Amino acid sequence: LAGMVAAGALLAGPAAAQNKEPIKIGLSMALTGPLAANGKQALLGAKIWEDDTNKNGGLLGRQVKLVYYDDQSNPSTLPGIYTKLLDVDKVDLVIGPYATAMISPAMPVVISKKKMFIGLFGLAVNSKFHYDRYFSMIPSGPDTKPAFTSGFFDAAAAQNPKPKTVALAWSDLEFSKNACEGARSNAKKHGFKVVYDKSYPGNTTDFTPIVRALQSANADVVTLCSYPLDAVGMTLAINELGYKPKMVGGAMVGLQATVFKQKLGPALNGIVNFETWVPAQSTPASDAFLKTYQARAGDEKVDPLGYYLGTWGYAYLEVLADAVNATKSIDDAKLAEWLHKNPAKTIMGNISFGKDGEWTKSGMLQVQYHDIKGNDLAQFKGMETQTVVSGPPGVKTGKVIYPYEKAKQ
Repeated sequence: LAGMVAAGALLAGPAAAQNKEPIKIGLSMALTGPLAANGKQALLGAKIWEDDTNKNGGLLGRQVKLVYYDDQSNPSTLPGIYTKLLDVDKVDLVIGPYATAMISPAMPVVISKKKMFIGLFGLAVNSKFHYDRYFSMIPSGPDTKPAFTSGFFDAAAAQNPKPKTVALAWSDLEFSKNACEGARSNAKKHGFKVVYDKSYPGNTTDFTPIVRALQSANADVVTLCSYPLDAVGMTLAINELGYKPKMVGGAMVGLQATVFKQKLGPALNGIVNFETWVPAQSTPASDAFLKTYQARAGDEKVDPLGYYLGTWGYAYLEVLADAVNATKSIDDAKLAEWLHKNPAKTIMGNISFGKDGEWTKSGMLQVQYHDIKGNDLAQFKGMETQTVVSGPPGVKTGKVIYPYEKAKQ
């Protein structure tokens, strides 16, 4: 692990627990590379949790310290980082990095040390490990792989006349593979004929040939399962080529980040895509967090709103803290046992975990972006440029503008 530089100084909080060593919590986070726009806001959420916790006396009468490293959005760094955290830094507890492709390579290290592990936005990571001390901080629910696109296909199937054909394009990285596997299940469930189903390399930068191939396939509906930079590239290519399927979107990671919303501006109009939280779901707890986050975002040079990963970066540490406080312990076996049996209280609501550490209920949303004008930040703060077209009961705010071309007008 030569050359690794710690991304955060280990600063002790107020001396609320004198003569006691702090509880050290280790993690990696994508602070550079293609996942950094989301990783950096998650880390700010975690740091706000650290500050709040220490101001309130810490955990078990001890201060808390986050020990973190930049994984550079590179899966190959993860085994070394978590080995260092556990064997060299001697952290007491570990939590996961952000993203499926980052969490998976850390799992063997964590499992070998029998540590409890909460992954941040990893899709079906534990479906191949079945590790009983893993918990997933992602609202995909028990039916993980289809969850990212189930609302997309529900909305498409509700149109009259119902579209008949679907094209699937997906990155060869793990999240996209899992999401597209779920999309195939959803297509079959609703009776869509798949006329195009191809992957592309995760390091693709030119999306024009892919969009031209999709145009040639001439599917009614197009489902894209992508990571941030390819989601942006695909959106730009769709607009540049004037491609107009009847519906497009689904599982495009990255479009949730404010930096990409501002970059794309009106190019987003008409796309239907997943979100995990929108301002229509705000509560006093989430509002209080976001007020703090947004006041710090400028100095930290992170996403100015924090809706996508800032909130969840705070909440997944609340899950850990709930287990520590309830068990009065930092014993990994006891923490995992408690989380399997009890809901955790967070700013994002109460969360219960089931099989493989997945949520017992899905909280996934599908939204359609519309009426975006220019690149001004203010239009993304509320609900005026997005409509929730599917989600948990009571969250839907409107219907799909269909076909896609109509939302571009």
